[in-house]
Amino acid sequence: MLVIESWMIHEDSPVPVSSEVVLEALRSRIDRGQHETRLTSSSGRSLTFVTNAERAMVMLLEDEGDPGEHAVDPGALGSSDGFVLSNGQYDEYPDEDTVPICEAFRLVQQIVGTGFWPEDARWAVDR
Repeated sequence: MLVIESWMIHEDSPVPVSSEVVLEALRSRIDRGQHETRLTSSSGRSLTFVTNAERAMVMLLEDEGDPGEHAVDPGALGSSDGFVLSNGQYDEYPDEDTVPICEAFRLVQQIVGTGFWPEDARWAVDR
């Protein structure tokens, strides 16, 4: 029997969020000015989504001290700013280390639904 981990939005509530509603939750948080969302899984992993409303950084960590892995856009040129973290920190990232927001939504939905990156996703391992 395959058991898929459950995911919760770290700051919101202890109620699991499914792949069917996670995008609605992310969009709602962005509309409220919350551009960073951290999801935690029942197995101890975390999934972080940080956006400037055009591009997003998507990071998957195995545990608290793990450098993890993040989605990439190989060949993207330049950098983008406007990534405001929950602690008020204002970040700028190279575009190759972020993905367009629609792609980020797809990645988050897949990870929440299956626990894995989509087969066609591009990511960098930071370990």
